[in-house]
Amino acid sequence: MDRRTFLAGTGTVLLATPLAAEAQQAQKVWHIGYLGQTSQPEVQYLLDALRLGLRQRGLIENRDFVIEYRFAQGKSERLVELAGELVQARVDVIVTTTDTLGLATKQATTTIPIVMVLTGDPVESGLAASLAKPGGNVTGLSITAPDLAGKRLQLLREAVPRLGRVAVLWNADNPVKAREVEETQVAARSLRVGVQSVPLRGSDPALPPAFAVMRSERVQAAIVLGDAYMFGHRGAIAAHAMANRLPTMWEIKALIDKGGLMSYGPDIVDHFRRAATYVDRILKGAKPGDLPIEQPTKFELVINLKTAKALGLTIPPSLLARADQVIE
Repeated sequence: MDRRTFLAGTGTVLLATPLAAEAQQAQKVWHIGYLGQTSQPEVQYLLDALRLGLRQRGLIENRDFVIEYRFAQGKSERLVELAGELVQARVDVIVTTTDTLGLATKQATTTIPIVMVLTGDPVESGLAASLAKPGGNVTGLSITAPDLAGKRLQLLREAVPRLGRVAVLWNADNPVKAREVEETQVAARSLRVGVQSVPLRGSDPALPPAFAVMRSERVQAAIVLGDAYMFGHRGAIAAHAMANRLPTMWEIKALIDKGGLMSYGPDIVDHFRRAATYVDRILKGAKPGDLPIEQPTKFELVINLKTAKALGLTIPPSLLARADQVIE
């Protein structure tokens, strides 16, 4: 063999090995940001569902992606600041939950893709141009569907005998919930049930005066319109409701673990798992504005029998038979 040919061939081999190693080391690790309203322990089971969904899409944590977490610890005034931290960290996509958090994130960035998991009405809140074609940098999954307000009221009326007046507790700083109050009022008129609107706001909502209003109005039950804010205060709301012997209907199962009576709404654990599909498609090059926002098609009824017994309520067998889960 010609000496020059041998050396050239050897050089090629010697050069190829470090180049291959460098290519492996340069494998892209995606940075996913997560912005939450409360604290990580409270929503860890939801984050686990998101991570499971990513794993099911073939993405391995710490190899293909890492997650940067930011939690407001119930302080809504910090949301924009925390979203800004994720932007400064140069994450590739941000996952967050409700319209309030989505608006705070969108205020911090109009370029980084945002995947909403529990948005209410993203069109009304200004997060998206339409459900079918959101435009901009926001997409994800909504928990709102037509006729939910009427269905919750009907179920509550089955559980509470001779229900004539109901309170609606809601976050007054969330405009989407104002529309849900109106929808409840419309549904209540057709069912001949009176409605007392009870707005809450602030990092320390005035619950004693709110429940004093409900007592004076002689309401017999309350519907709690859930969002990240109400999730953070669910324990205190449930405790006041129990002290006032007031049955409560909540929007999703995750909100009744502190003593609510019932919930009717989509499975949010499944929503977090499905959000991974959006993240995966965006990381592969899809534009968030081209990905339709999903509305829920499957709903679950959960009844807390422990709460029912504490309130002295007997849940009709026909209602229990329709429940997807009964907490005993």
